[in-house]
Order: sequence, then C-alpha cells, then structure tokens
Amino acid sequence: MKLNSLRVALAATLLCATLCACVVAAAPGYYGETVYAAPPAAQYEVVGVAPVPGYFWVGGGWFWEGGRYGWHPGYWAAPRPGYHWMPREWARVGGGWRVRGGVWVRR
Repeated sequence: MKLNSLRVALAATLLCATLCACVVAAAPGYYGETVYAAPPAAQYEVVGVAPVPGYFWVGGGWFWEGGRYGWHPGYWAAPRPGYHWMPREWARVGGGWRVRGGVWVRR
C-alpha cells in the first residue's frame, strides 16, 4: 500500500512540474517592443458610406504578428463620448520601428 501511494505522489509531482513548465507569452514585436523591419506601405481600402450617422472610419494597418507583418482591414466605429480616437502609426525609433496609437484617449 505504501509503494502505491509513493508512486501516485511521484506521478502527481511530475505532472505538476510538467504543467508548470508550460509558458504562454506574446509573440515578439507586440506593443512596446521594437521591430527591426520597416512596415510595408499602407494598403488601399474602399471606405464607402458609414452604416450609421456619426460613425467614423478606423483605417486598416499593419500589425506585427508571428514574426511578420499582417494587414488588418479598417472598420467603422461608433464615437465614444469624452474620448477621441488616436490612430495607429509606426514610428522610427533608434534602429527599428515601434507602433503608437490605435487607442481611445480621454479628452
């Protein structure tokens, strides 16, 4: 009986150690990190007419994901009272590029 309890305890300890070793982390190049490849030129988007009066167009942009740039298309957004939209842009910082904006800022 003692031997089985010891085996179960050892197996549980090994399982816990294995699960604790799993780490989930954001891909390199996300917000606040420097990307060393310049972003491609913006893509042309057909904007059309706002679905509801007062909505505004949030232009698409390049996002750094999985070690490369990926385009996310623009969309219509409702205004938020007391806030203004700060568009997303890539800025040259030192020897690389860093993303700024793409957020609501309180007035």
